[in-house]
Order: sequence, then structure tokens, then C-alpha cells
Amino acid sequence: MMKTPAAAPPRKRASSTSRTASPGKARAAAPVAKRSLTPEPETIRDAVSRLKRERIISAATQMFYSNGLGNTTLEAVGEQLNVTKPFIYSHFKSKNDLLAEICSRGIRAWLDVLDRVVSSQGGPTHKLRTLAHELMLAVIENQAHIAIYTREEKHLSEDSREGINAMRRDFDRKFCALLDEGVAAGEFSVSDVQITSLAIGGILSWSYVWYRPEGRLSPEQTANTVADLVLALVQAKAA
Repeated sequence: MMKTPAAAPPRKRASSTSRTASPGKARAAAPVAKRSLTPEPETIRDAVSRLKRERIISAATQMFYSNGLGNTTLEAVGEQLNVTKPFIYSHFKSKNDLLAEICSRGIRAWLDVLDRVVSSQGGPTHKLRTLAHELMLAVIENQAHIAIYTREEKHLSEDSREGINAMRRDFDRKFCALLDEGVAAGEFSVSDVQITSLAIGGILSWSYVWYRPEGRLSPEQTANTVADLVLALVQAKAA
């Protein structure tokens, strides 16, 4: 008996890719759009809003500093600026929100200075002197902010207080690291880095109490004098 011939294998259908791709070429993957890392430029509207916000902060700082938080209302701040209370609320949720912004300005300025100096060129002695000089100038510039924080901290919300304390801890950690670096390099001679850090911090931060703009020394002269005192405290040696 003759065998029935085997059926021919079914013809394979071309895949959708092979039907549409160009002969001899694989389809190129679609390019993935990359997100730009460049920050968006500030719009005119944003710039105006920022300036209005700064006007409120400036007026409130002056009034909180001169009259105290309890004796200053948002209505009074509005009258000082010749604006309505809703205008202030369009930039700050509450009086406490405004207070938190003012109180955080001093430590923010210090952190900005510290990060800039630590990442700059030079050895520990050069960095510490530059840092003490710049921190003193930051205290002078933010004298009212620091005074308000010291007097009115108890009125801050728990979240605002913790946010400021977190920045202070960050500053202390980085400052101690700089002192450790100086000790390791043989440029500083201190028996306890943490106590030394607290002592230097006290010299600088409490200078808002005694500094007077009309005093016999200019801000630059004051900053140089304090920087020399800080180097003497760590018994700094030339690198």
C-alpha cells in the first residue's frame, strides 16, 4: 500500500516587524526624551510674588523685633505696608507661618555659608578662618532674625521648631567634621571637638546681643577680630 505523502509544513507568516521594517535593517528604537536638569527661569509673575513676600517678611521682622510678637498683629503689618490682611494671607497661612520663615533665616544663612566654605579650596585653618569671618557677617546681616528666634521660639509650631532644629543639627555635624579634619591634619589642637564646636558657636551666634551697627568697628573689622579669636581658640597652626 502506498503511503500518503506527508503534508507540507504550513508556511510561516511574516511577523509584523518583518513586514514593516526596511529590508536589511532593524527598526530603530524611538528616542527617549530627556528631562532637562536646568531649572526653569523665574517668570515675571514669580518674581513679583517673591518681592511681595519679601516686603511682608521685612516689615514683620522690623515690627516683631521692635514690639515683640505678642504686640504685633497681621493687621498692623498690613497697615505698615499699606495692604490688606488678605494680601498677607495670600503669601502666609498664618502669623505662625510668617514667624517660622523669619526664625529660620539665620540658620539657613549659616548653612549656606558653611556648605560653600567647606567645599572650597584650602586647608582646615584657612577654611575655619574664612568660615568664622563669613558667619559673623551673616549674624550681623540677620541680627533681627536671630533675636526674634531666640525670644519667640516657644511660639513656633512643633513642626517648625523641629525643622529649624534639624538644620541646626546638620550645621553642628558639618562644623565638627571640619574641626576633626583640622585635628587630623595637625593644624588644630583641641581636647574635645564637640565642646570646642559649641564654644565657637556660642561666640558667633550670641554676638547678635552685643553687636551695634553704630559701634567703633565696622562689620568687616568685627568679623576679622572674631575670626582671629576662633583660630586662637583651636590653637591653629599654619598648614
